Amino acid sequence: MAAHLSYGRVNLNILREAARKELREFLDKCAGSKAIVWDEYLTGPFGLIAQYSLLKEHEVEKMFTLKSGRLPSADVKNIIFFVRPRLELMDIIAENVCSEDKQHSPRDFHILFVPRRSMLCEQRLKEQGVLGSFINIDEYILDLIPYDGDLLSMEYESAFRECYLENDQTSLYHTAKGLMTLQALYGTIPQIYGKGECARHVANMMLRMKREFAGSQNQILPVFDTLLLLDRNVDLLTPVATQLTYEGLIDEIYGINNGYVKLPPEKFAQKKQGEASKDLPTEPKKLQLNSAEELYAEIRDKNFNAVGAALSKKAKIISAAFEERHNAKTVGEIKQFVSQLPHMQAARSSLANHTSVAELIKDITTSEAFFDNLTVEQEFMTGVDTDKVNTYIEDSIAQKDPLIKILRLVCMQSVCNNGLKQKVFDYYKREILQTYGYEHILTLNNLEKSGLLKPQTSSRNNYPTIRKTLKLWMEDANEQNPNDISYVYSGYAPLSIRLTQVLARPGWRSIEEVLKMLPGPHFEERQQLPAGLHKKRQQGENRTTLVFFLGGVTYAEIAALRFLSQMEDSGMEYIIATTKLINGTTWIKSLMDRPESQTP
Repeated sequence: MAAHLSYGRVNLNILREAARKELREFLDKCAGSKAIVWDEYLTGPFGLIAQYSLLKEHEVEKMFTLKSGRLPSADVKNIIFFVRPRLELMDIIAENVCSEDKQHSPRDFHILFVPRRSMLCEQRLKEQGVLGSFINIDEYILDLIPYDGDLLSMEYESAFRECYLENDQTSLYHTAKGLMTLQALYGTIPQIYGKGECARHVANMMLRMKREFAGSQNQILPVFDTLLLLDRNVDLLTPVATQLTYEGLIDEIYGINNGYVKLPPEKFAQKKQGEASKDLPTEPKKLQLNSAEELYAEIRDKNFNAVGAALSKKAKIISAAFEERHNAKTVGEIKQFVSQLPHMQAARSSLANHTSVAELIKDITTSEAFFDNLTVEQEFMTGVDTDKVNTYIEDSIAQKDPLIKILRLVCMQSVCNNGLKQKVFDYYKREILQTYGYEHILTLNNLEKSGLLKPQTSSRNNYPTIRKTLKLWMEDANEQNPNDISYVYSGYAPLSIRLTQVLARPGWRSIEEVLKMLPGPHFEERQQLPAGLHKKRQQGENRTTLVFFLGGVTYAEIAALRFLSQMEDSGMEYIIATTKLINGTTWIKSLMDRPESQTP
């Protein structure tokens, strides 16, 4: 199942196995039959660590979603609540426990907090008078979850909001703990670089934890050479831009959750000749997306304009492979053909699926609305008219387009202009509030606090200098056979990835001036390795860097890092870690107040 996690430079299956082992140990603490009551948000991330079969082996017979009222009846000895440490969830658990039928054979209750226990939550259970009902109260430390062979995520959705709006550094503590777990499995990371306030905090916490555990160092040859910690607010522009890679567009349009996407079913209906297509499926089509699927691994990071050609090339290869059966004459040849059949059939169905997905996306990317929106984004990125009210944004507000679309564009204009002129800022604010409702004043306030949408304070706009020095805009980006990371946004090279690229060669000293213009400190730390664990590098062997995005990363940025790993002369391989996989929509939503009551 998780073979694709061990294909890469770093075997991330080790991390998954460690997480599974801990889960087994906890389940075995609760002897007898079990039912798990899930905090719904956790089911996705847990699915990447353990399938139902593993739970079943440990006598888990039933699974329920946590909701108020009575627990469903289940003839089991143990009820285990798997929850995040949130106060509102404690009230639901208390209600569940209180409504338990006392006459009925009593059941044992247990709580497993993910990723940390919380005194506040236990206090709340005590106030509700149910704390004594629990036999085991434990924590399950699930910080970094392997999503793919080179990708780890904490799936901590509120990390950016907590750090920049609420001044709450819980997520940074979890990050530091996660990095300590990683070093316990893969060896100490000798070099740490970072940029941004949060990066500084995480590095300080890690170094402190390292000092505290000084005696218990493990003797593991380091797998990673460098750790780069990057604050999301160092590069606020990249997430609000529309991603143009295949995987990025799937996420922008349909949303990828825990490695799965749900798609409209019409395109996937198997129609037989001569049959009326009256009974089309109504359930959305659910596809798993990771590098275990050969074709997806090949096309996920391509610019969408290069996907069509890749799919038709693949179709020709598969047809040719099926044609081979006519040439199979001897028994040996027939046997060989038959042995390849399952693989060929899987490839054929994978091709059919991705052709359908690509058609769905193409319907959107070829629309006028998509093109107009992209044109405005690219004008902002190249610095065209960023200091005055944009007529496209004006018209979009007048037509009451989705609010998130407006906010993404206005934030982009603000970031590319180092803040908006006061009268432009006030105009946008007024228009948005009058069109979409005054309750959004809280959201606008949040965007201002986090630096995404703000009035201009100094007359100097640094963005053009940053753009020129770091070559953030490349004219005529080659989408088919890219030679630079800018292909992921058809011209714009993500600032975060340029910083990563420059760090590898020629080093950050060459861009000191630009680093000072970006928010937060930049720093370098070294961690002492135990004697005898210094790596002897082979001739031509690549170095491995773990890039950790604090506050979220987009699929287009991941594609750009994979592109750098594959470049012949880069001499560097990248593993990506983040607090959350994001796109512009989910990111802005996390900064909104009460997004659920939004106009669509």
